[in-house]
Amino acid sequence: MLRAAIVALGAGILAAAAAAGENGRGPERGSERRRMVEDIERQSLSIGNGRDFAQLDARVLDAMRTVPRHAFVPASASPLAYADRPLDIGSGQTISQPLVVALMTHLLQVRPGDRVLEIGTGSGYQAAVLSLLAGQVYSVEILPELAAKAAETLSRLGYANVKVRAGDGYHGWAEHAPYDRIIVTAAPEHVPPALLAQLKPHGRLVIPVGASIDAVAPGVEPQDLMLIEKAGDGTATSSRIIPVRFLPLTRDRPRQ
Repeated sequence: MLRAAIVALGAGILAAAAAAGENGRGPERGSERRRMVEDIERQSLSIGNGRDFAQLDARVLDAMRTVPRHAFVPASASPLAYADRPLDIGSGQTISQPLVVALMTHLLQVRPGDRVLEIGTGSGYQAAVLSLLAGQVYSVEILPELAAKAAETLSRLGYANVKVRAGDGYHGWAEHAPYDRIIVTAAPEHVPPALLAQLKPHGRLVIPVGASIDAVAPGVEPQDLMLIEKAGDGTATSSRIIPVRFLPLTRDRPRQ
């Protein structure tokens, strides 16, 4: 059932949580966030593929107990904000289900002070979670209207260490490279070379890779969530983690 759900689709943290009450990130719907995290922990026990998700990073779970997911979805979707399911955020895009956010962030192993690049800002929720774990988050969104809205939401809620820009994430964000960690929330058919180039030695890249969900037969698992680790000498190794379904990584169209 877990695979079907996925396919269908600490002191620093305590200090951040304390400050949240002054930034509009206080206890509102806190009990729902706690239940959401409890559900994530239960489901993570069932994930196999030779990787132990039984003990998800406590800092990741604390961040997800703190960030108000309901503030990152349209008002019409607010009643379902803490359900373990993806939600429509407009412009043909979705916010990932909480379990997937938790697993991808866990795999990333973000450390305090890390410089993190996110490709696919969406509503800004994943960036908000990362902001409580990292030193600085840079996020690229292909759709200008989503980039602007996410930047406004993140600023309003006090996530001051997140910078958002509209652009083609396939090329990364060279201005602020290199990055300790890179996360991609949409699926390209291959790993973009620019992202590997912008990843520091000893860095980690978490990315779904595979065919568009519209390009395969019903019931076929089109993509794999990949963990790519870059060694000190610059060589990279990749691991397939779990099958997933993500929207394709949208690219800028060449000018005619």
